[in-house]
Amino acid sequence: MSEKEIWEKVLDLAKERISKISFDTFVKDTQLYSLQNDKAIVLVSESFNANWLNQKYSEIMQSIIYEVIGYEVKPRFITEEELSKYMKTDQKQPEEPATPETHQHQNVDNPGGIEQFNTHNTFDTFVIGPGNRFPHAASLAVAEAPAEAYNPLFIYGGVGLGKTHLMHAIGHHVLDNNPNANVIYTSSEKFTNEFIKSIRDNQGDAFREKYRNIDVLLIDDIQFIQNKEQTQEEFFHTFNELHNNNKQIVISSDRPPKEISKLSDRLRSRFEWGLIVDITPPDYETRMAILQKKIEEENLDIPMESLNYIANQIQSNIRELEGALTRLLAYSQLQGKPITTELAAEALKDIIQAPKSKKITIQD
Repeated sequence: MSEKEIWEKVLDLAKERISKISFDTFVKDTQLYSLQNDKAIVLVSESFNANWLNQKYSEIMQSIIYEVIGYEVKPRFITEEELSKYMKTDQKQPEEPATPETHQHQNVDNPGGIEQFNTHNTFDTFVIGPGNRFPHAASLAVAEAPAEAYNPLFIYGGVGLGKTHLMHAIGHHVLDNNPNANVIYTSSEKFTNEFIKSIRDNQGDAFREKYRNIDVLLIDDIQFIQNKEQTQEEFFHTFNELHNNNKQIVISSDRPPKEISKLSDRLRSRFEWGLIVDITPPDYETRMAILQKKIEEENLDIPMESLNYIANQIQSNIRELEGALTRLLAYSQLQGKPITTELAAEALKDIIQAPKSKKITIQD
């Protein structure tokens, strides 16, 4: 496939997995410049967008690219103005051939380091509210004492509510307390893709060694393995091996185990062995707290009235809430106008939900 064809497939998948707000604002107009070494160089129009994509969407885009090309590369989002400077810097680094075999071995030999976790996704940056207080407490308990509190811990809830944030926070906390711990964070989609590749390449032993010789397994979006009988069989044995050896398992899903269709009864039963917690959409106070924390972290000056407007209008999930704030900042920057409630309404007019579709009201 050409680079254009690769990126068309990546964008098609990204459109399904990233909220419409974020996709239209940041991802839609990106272009793949090159695949080199272990990097995918992706061009974007604005430095603001590049920074946001590198901070917030690098992980999900890396997973999607892997699905399309079959080996690991890390996306790097840059503007055309930054491209020549970046290429000169990158050329100074020692190069290795970018082959699928190289990526496979890197992935198997060093799977459990801190670099797999978003630096922002810690317990300190997690805003606690009524809808996530219990999942947060359970996650912290697991991070403090892996395999002693709740095993497995099963976290479920809608898209963009903080499940992945909590899983990354667990990973950070475990490694902060024990830097030698072997912690793996993955998605069930990536687990499936690696499992298929291990069969194709006759690397089953290496695959099992990677996932069964660890201290903590954090696996996201487990609902993806429904209908996949061989993957379920493999994960069943992986689960048993880890659980029998007192290793912590944390699972996330968009629904509770009993609602995952075409999941084997024995896996469903094991998912229910430990603690099941659900995250619900944030209430008004939590949404305001999230926005205020965000502007404090970024040292931004945004009128309270504008934050109030966003918190009232974007009610479905945290990811869309942060995406709306970022869209407003980008719009203000590109238009050269100060942020006001009127500008917020103009910037967000294409994504504001109609009143009848709102999931939460201030009174809730």
